[in-house]
Parts: sequence; structure tokens; C-alpha cells
Amino acid sequence: MREEEHGGMEMDDLAGSEPARGESHGGGGGGGGGLVETVLQPVRWLQMLCRELGATFVAGVVLVFGLNQGFAGSFFRVASDYYWKDVQRVQPATVQFLSVFFYIPWVLKPLWGILTDVFPVRGYHRRPYFIFSGILGMSATAVLAMGIGLSVTSAVLCFVGISTAVAIADVTIDACIAKNSIDKPALAPDMQSLCAFSSSLGALIGYSTSGMFVHHLGAQGALGVLALPPAMLVFLGFYIYELKKHQHNAKDKVFNKLSVAVKVMVRTIKYPVVWKPSLYMFLSLALSISTHEGQFYWYTNKEPPNPGFSQEFVGVVHAIGAVASMAGVLIYHKIFKDYPFRTILFFAQLLFGVSGFLDLTFVLRWNLVLGVPDAVFVILEESVSRVVSRVRLMPMMVLSTKLCPPGAEGTFFALLMCIDSIGMLAAKTNGAIVLRTLHVTRTDFSNLWLAVLLRNLLRLSALGAIFLVPTADQTDVLLPQSLLSSGSAVASAGDEEETLLQLGKLSSHTDDE
Repeated sequence: MREEEHGGMEMDDLAGSEPARGESHGGGGGGGGGLVETVLQPVRWLQMLCRELGATFVAGVVLVFGLNQGFAGSFFRVASDYYWKDVQRVQPATVQFLSVFFYIPWVLKPLWGILTDVFPVRGYHRRPYFIFSGILGMSATAVLAMGIGLSVTSAVLCFVGISTAVAIADVTIDACIAKNSIDKPALAPDMQSLCAFSSSLGALIGYSTSGMFVHHLGAQGALGVLALPPAMLVFLGFYIYELKKHQHNAKDKVFNKLSVAVKVMVRTIKYPVVWKPSLYMFLSLALSISTHEGQFYWYTNKEPPNPGFSQEFVGVVHAIGAVASMAGVLIYHKIFKDYPFRTILFFAQLLFGVSGFLDLTFVLRWNLVLGVPDAVFVILEESVSRVVSRVRLMPMMVLSTKLCPPGAEGTFFALLMCIDSIGMLAAKTNGAIVLRTLHVTRTDFSNLWLAVLLRNLLRLSALGAIFLVPTADQTDVLLPQSLLSSGSAVASAGDEEETLLQLGKLSSHTDDE
């Protein structure tokens, strides 16, 4: 889809891709025997990706998605929960309020994307931003892990620094992926598979080891482990392949295209077929208030009759949840991807609300009345929650891509992702208000069940807005023909590469609680 660049500049080659070495031979695969062939197939697949896209690009995807997002993200979730509980010793409602700040760098992903595209450093668009994000992440982690008697404000700034570093690295590698997808469209699914596999495997390792590190090093010491992933980003910034470019009018071109795209975006959001499902997705996320911190403080409290789970067991539960999340992806693709949008989102939201009553059963200790031990029940609850959350979020992502007009795909997708992020911020904030109103503290959990019940009812209340979702199939075109034709004219007038870069930058979601 990309037009070739003209004028006095070098070829705009693949960001993160080395020059081609010989002809493409695909995954190659002859006969061979059973088990050995199965074991060698992933190795050959990786070799093919390295040959076609460049070894440094493949290493970059593994480092960013596997090490920085998968491993560090999961490790961070467990270690940071214990940090606020055991080191800073703040109330659960306060932690919920503070966690809102950690999401802000992800809301600002379009800004980071514009910076990497419009403001090259010494002719490089990607390398300097990997280095910057790595240095920022290492610095914030070092202060957090080694600082004695850090104030809450200083700790929050460190956490925001870590989150910003991961978000910038995510945007930068997504730009490389989008660029390579333009030049090698046949390998686009393989690149997404590499991203998903790296992230899932990293999360599994991070969750599995986080509890052990917290137990032996303490929450603050365990956070020091998070200095390794950003250090690898600095290494990546020096070695990932990227051609140096000399574009004298690059900034003017991008700003020009951005202004045109914004105009298209404003016109698009006025269509009912666009703003109605966008409003539903926001309400669905915002009404699912978060009670995570209150529940975490409760099930790690050692005072009977609270469960008193150990750090290691908490990590294991999250690791099992990561596996369940992958199962949710498979279930969606195998069973639900052909259902109409309204049908799948109705039943997914219904299940999302109903599955929350497993939490209520656990908090009220009814599982013990039924003869189900805490350890078994919490694993069951985590697995069901992760599967349902995945099945609920994936059609939302598909629906979001269907609402993007030609010529402004990246900008409009950025808008939709920002709306979703604001919905998640609202869920965190409102959850904190509920926990504080009900006086759920570090030691008093008598009203925690009320917070969980209210959360479940609000999840179910989102079904009242399901009429905003179109009844179309997930393969249908949703935008009116007039918008498609005018958008195509905008796309042909500008450089289509930029919109795809922006689309790649805004493709990250986290599981709901």
C-alpha cells in the first residue's frame, strides 16, 4: 500500500530490517519424521523470519514484547502490589488512585508515535528512542530499588518513568513492525504471531518467578530485577538495523498529513455507525470498576479467616491466568469470530458480569461451605476471568479497526484507543472511590463484598447499552460508502505508510481485572 518516496533522500527501507540476503524460501519444510519435525518447525520458522526481516528486527520484537512487556509487565504487577502494601504501607483505595498515573503514558501513545516519526535524531527515527526508553527505565528502576525511605510521590514518579519507558519502546517497535508489514505483507501474520508468542511466554515466566523473587528479596529488591529489560533496550538501540535518512521536508509532510487526517477523523466520529459503538466500548470499560487492590490486600492478609496466600502462590495463580488468557484467544478464533458483533458482545458482557460472582463467592467464603479449598477456587476464578476477558476484548478490537476511515486509519485508531484507555482510567478511579466510601482498608475488609457486588452489577448494567453495537458480522464493512470513497481520496493524496505506522503503535490492551 505504500508509495515509493521521491526526491533527494535515501530509500526508505525497512526499519529494523537488514538487507535481503538471497531469495526467500519460506518456512521450508520437507518430509522428516514426526516428533523431530514438530520440534524443528518453530526453529525453521524463526530462521525464515531472520532471513526475510533481519535478525536484529526479530531480536527487537522478542526483547520488547517478550522481555519488556511480557516478563517485566507481569513481574511488575506482582512486585508493585507488594511494594505498595509492604513497603509504602498505603491503603488499597490510595493504591487504586495512584495506579491511574501509571496508565497515563499509555494514553499518550499517539504522542510518542508522532515524536518517533516527526523528530529523528541524527537521521534515525527508531534507534535513539530505544536508547532513551532504556536509559529512562533503568534510571527509574534503580532509584525505586535502591532508594531508602522514598516518599509516595517519588515512588509514583519512578513508576510513571518505568511505564513511560515501556510505552515508548512499544511504540517504536510497533512502527518497525508496521513498516515491515508494508514491505513484506505476506509475513504480517507471522510478525503478529511472533509478538503474541513472545509476550505470552514472557508473561508466563514473569508471573512464575515474581513471587519467588518477592519472597527472597522483598518487594523493593525484587523491583531491581526490572532494570535488566530496559538495559537490553539500550543494547537494542545500538544494534538494530535502520538506514540513516536525509529528509529535509519530512516534518512538513507529516504535519500536513496529520492535519488532513484530523479533519477526516472529526467528520467520521459524527456518523452514528461510528460514535454509537465507540460509546458502548467506553461504557463497557468504564462501568467495570476495579476492586483489584482491595481484593489483593484481602487475600494476602495473614489474619484468619482471610486466605493469607504467599508471594509464590500469588505468582503461580497469575501464571495460570496467563495460560488461560492464551486459551481465550484460541476459543475466540475457533468458535466466536464468525458471530455478529452484537451477539458476541452481548453474551461476552453477560458472562463477564456473571463470572464476577465467583469473586463474590470467594470473598464471602462460600467456597469453603461448598467444600472447595481457597487455592483451588482462586485458580478456577482466575482462569475463568481471564478466558472471559479475552473473549470480550477481542471483538472490541476487531470492531475498532472496522470504524477507521481510509486515509486516517492510524489517527482514528489512536482516538479509539485513547477513549478505551480513558474508560479503563475511569474504572480504576471509580473503583478507588468505592473502596474508600465503603472503608475497605489494609485490615478492614468487612465491606469488600459490597464493592465486588456493586462491580458485578455495573458490569451487567452495560448490557443496557448493547443496542449501540451494530448487528453486522465481524467481516462486514461498517462505514458508509460516501466516507469510504472520500477517505480513499485522502489516502491516495498522502503517504499511506504513516497511517499504518500509527495503527501499529496503538495495538496494545491489557486484560481486564
